[in-house]
Amino acid sequence: MNYKISVLFRAVPVLMGAVSAALGGYVLAHASGPSARVAGLVLIFLAAICACLFATAAAIIRQLIDRYTALDRLLYPVFAVAVGCIPTGYGLALLSGSPRPPPDFVAGHVLFGVGMVCVCVSCVATVSTRFLLIGENSALAEGAPPRSPAPFDPLTARALTALPVLAALATWVWAFVLLAGGGGGAAAGRFTAAHVMIGLALVCTCLIGLVASILRQIQNTYTPRERLLWPGSAAALGTVGIVWALIVISVHTRPAQLAAAYVLIGLGLICWSILSKVLLLALVWRRKAPLANRVPLIPVGTALLCLFLSAFLFESADPAVLVAARVLVGLGCICFSLFSIVSILESGTS
Repeated sequence: MNYKISVLFRAVPVLMGAVSAALGGYVLAHASGPSARVAGLVLIFLAAICACLFATAAAIIRQLIDRYTALDRLLYPVFAVAVGCIPTGYGLALLSGSPRPPPDFVAGHVLFGVGMVCVCVSCVATVSTRFLLIGENSALAEGAPPRSPAPFDPLTARALTALPVLAALATWVWAFVLLAGGGGGAAAGRFTAAHVMIGLALVCTCLIGLVASILRQIQNTYTPRERLLWPGSAAALGTVGIVWALIVISVHTRPAQLAAAYVLIGLGLICWSILSKVLLLALVWRRKAPLANRVPLIPVGTALLCLFLSAFLFESADPAVLVAARVLVGLGCICFSLFSIVSILESGTS
C-alpha cells in the first residue's frame, strides 16, 4: 500500500468522527428543545465508533506498510477499549441521574448502545493485530490444518468471540425490556429508546460475524459454510432493521415514532456497510474474485443514502423528524468510515 494512501485511509475515520462531534456540539450550543439535547449528545458520542474504527484501520495499515511494532499491537486495542468506555459510562450516568429528564432517558439508553457497538469494534481492532496471517493462510490449500502455534491462545480467542455476543445480547435484552414497558420513563421515550437500541443491537450482531470471520481466517479455521453464513447474516440483519422501520412509519400513531424509525433505517444501512467487510473476506478467501474491488462501493452507497435521507428530513415540515435528520448525519459518517476499512481490507487481501 502506498504510504500517502495509507495516511488518507487512516484520516477518514478521524475526520468523520470530527464532523459528527462538531455537528453534535453545534446542535447543543445553538439549537433549542429536548430533541436538540438528544441529537447533540448522540452525535458527539457516535464519534467514539469512528475512533474505534480508526484503531482498526491503523492496526491493519501499520502491518501493510511494514511499520508495525510491539507497541502498536498493544496500543490500538487498548485505545479502542478505552474509547468505548466513554459512551457507556456517560450513558449510564445519565440514566442514574435524579431527576432524570425525558431527553436524558432517551440519550442515556442510546449512548449505552453506542458503547456496546464500540466494544464490538474494539474486538475487531484486537483480532486485526494479526491481519497479515489472513493472506498467508489464504494461499494454503483447502483443508490445511489450523496454524500451530495458534496466533491467539484458546482463552483469548473465546473471549474475543464472546465479548461481541455479550454486548449484542445486553443491548437486545434491554431494548425488549423497554418495549415491554419496563425501565421507567414515559411511553414515548421508551418507544424511541427501544427502537434505536434494537438498531444498535443489529449492528452489534453484525459485528459478531466480522470478528468471527477475521479471527477464524487468522487461525486458519474458516470453513466453507461460514463463507455464506456471515455475509448472509449481515445482509438479513440490515434488511430486518429497514423493514421494521418501514412498518413503524406506515402504522405510526405518535410523532416520536417517526424519529425512531428513521434512525433505525440508518442503523440498518450501517449493517449493510459491515456486510461489505464480511463479504470481501468471504470472496477473496482461497479464490479469485475479480469483482472484489467493487465491494467498497457498498459503504459509499449507504453513506450517501444516510445523507440523502437526512437532507429530505431537514426539508420536512414535521419537527418530530428533526432529531432523526441530525443523527443520520452521524450514521453517514460511520458508513463512510467503514468505506475506509473495507478499502484497506481489499488492499491487504488482493
